[in-house]
Amino acid sequence: MTGADRWIEYGGVRELRGPLAVVAGVAGVGWDEYVSISLADGTQRHGLVLDVHDDVAVVQVLEGTSGMDISRTRIRFSGEPMRVAVGTGWLGRTCNGRGEPIDGGPPVTGARTVSVNGDPLNPVRREPPSEPVLTGVSVLDGLTTLVRGQKLPVFSLPGLPHLKLACQIAAQATSGDEPFSVVFAGIGLTHGDAAYVRDTLESRSAAGELVMLLNVANDPVIERILTPRIALTVAEHLAFDAGRHVLVVLSDMTSYAEALRQVSAARGEIPARRAYPGYLYSDLASLYERCGRIAGEAGSVTVLPVLTMPGGDITHPVPDLTGYITEGQIIFSGQLHLSGIYPPVDALSSLSRLMRRGAGPGRTREDHLPLAAQLLAALAKARQVRELAELIGTEALTPTDRSYLFFQDGFIRELVDQHPDEARSLTDTLTRGWEVALRLARSELSMLPAELLDRYGKPAD
Repeated sequence: MTGADRWIEYGGVRELRGPLAVVAGVAGVGWDEYVSISLADGTQRHGLVLDVHDDVAVVQVLEGTSGMDISRTRIRFSGEPMRVAVGTGWLGRTCNGRGEPIDGGPPVTGARTVSVNGDPLNPVRREPPSEPVLTGVSVLDGLTTLVRGQKLPVFSLPGLPHLKLACQIAAQATSGDEPFSVVFAGIGLTHGDAAYVRDTLESRSAAGELVMLLNVANDPVIERILTPRIALTVAEHLAFDAGRHVLVVLSDMTSYAEALRQVSAARGEIPARRAYPGYLYSDLASLYERCGRIAGEAGSVTVLPVLTMPGGDITHPVPDLTGYITEGQIIFSGQLHLSGIYPPVDALSSLSRLMRRGAGPGRTREDHLPLAAQLLAALAKARQVRELAELIGTEALTPTDRSYLFFQDGFIRELVDQHPDEARSLTDTLTRGWEVALRLARSELSMLPAELLDRYGKPAD
């Protein structure tokens, strides 16, 4: 998919090492160059340059080296990174991690091709994120509202249902009456997980509102590095060429970082923290910062990266660096999961730093922000009361303290807990929030203005 005048062909394949082809006698070849490989029987394969030393290049063959004859293989270097066709032809399609259809349809075509690495966005042209992206998940829409143009990660633990939540959001998300699309990139999935993603998102895909890129665990490592880049490239052009608001769901970015570490090791680079490359921060930023809104353009790109914290360690390099780059976090709780709550989101640890830009009067509802603040404040007090009850017993608590335990139970069971295929409207979410808040006496609802309490809640005593 690159300009034909840039291709340079070589036939000096020195050896094959698993999925790698070592090519000798090259000149002017650089890292990450896209490669076309011609086999003796006329079939074509593709690859990326992993390493170059003197006149020797190491090429990762995306389809594997099985059946390749060293003496009869020709390799052509493009002189530039991989390019993909862009346009609305991606909508409704399911492809593998390198953009090849796996849905039985023809290759995706477009009016032009662009580099998967994207183009830097002029900071002067950026507009602040605004307007909500509603997920249909109460704990998110009500307390950590996602905003168009935001990057808001989900921090999970191994074994928790983060993929289930990612699929639910991809299936249900909406953003007003303007054209809206979802790009879902599955990275390092098991075949069972990939099948779950396809089944869950089938309806939205059939409606022409979804792009699916599914990289499975036994695909080449380098493909895991390409998958989010292709997803974001497709999203950028759906947003800024076609005028759509696009939500990009990336799951799991820890698998991406592991692939980056493996490729770095193959290149012989000096490792940094926990053997990850020293440029992990800038590499992650080059992906996350591709979201946003551009002045004068109708569309937007919103990114929801999902990642697991190895050993539950939030200081692990991947969640740690992600937290520096993004605008908040949604954090899973292992304790809630063990209690049978879905989604097991720890509301007090979670935060959307841009929520005030996308919620409130004119965007959601005038009671949204004060109600969210009151619910979180009451939840913090309820946790303190719970700890006290564990020390002195529930019977020794005051009636007011016991009402906070009653509130906490309602918060978890009535607001947070919902079925994976249940899409709640914002009105339903806020109604549930009021019902939970009103478990407390009016005197305890100090963060809610009296006029809102009169309208939605308890009249004055």
